[in-house]
Amino acid sequence: MSELPALPVTFRPGRTRAVLLTAGVAILVVITTVAMLLEQLSPGERLSFVFTGALLFGVLLMLSRPKVVADETGVTVVNIASKRRLAWAEIVQVNLRPGDPWVFLNLSDGTSLPALGIQPGIAKQHAIADARALRALVEDRSTGDLP
Repeated sequence: MSELPALPVTFRPGRTRAVLLTAGVAILVVITTVAMLLEQLSPGERLSFVFTGALLFGVLLMLSRPKVVADETGVTVVNIASKRRLAWAEIVQVNLRPGDPWVFLNLSDGTSLPALGIQPGIAKQHAIADARALRALVEDRSTGDLP
């Protein structure tokens, strides 16, 4: 087994997040600039341009939200619109199979939880390393006793 990462540790798709946030800022700046440069627009129309740019930025900001945070007591999975806290013993298995869009956590209640914070999209090798690190932490920390 490889060396365990020091806790707390945060896993997130860094390159994907950088692309999304950069695109969001660029879209907001371009749309706002266009709104201010078009002299024939009324103040309300300009405001609607800026609002649209801010809305698009907000959507990209939400898409950049996913992460998985592991600490001494368990794992917090933050996905696009949800957040769930898990004790170590609740996680039975960490899966990242070829073709999976992100890691899936098999839970002791028989369900599976997607963990979008580890996704092989842009940085496949980084995601594989993160999945292995989380798997090693789960194997090390899980006692099989639920709180």
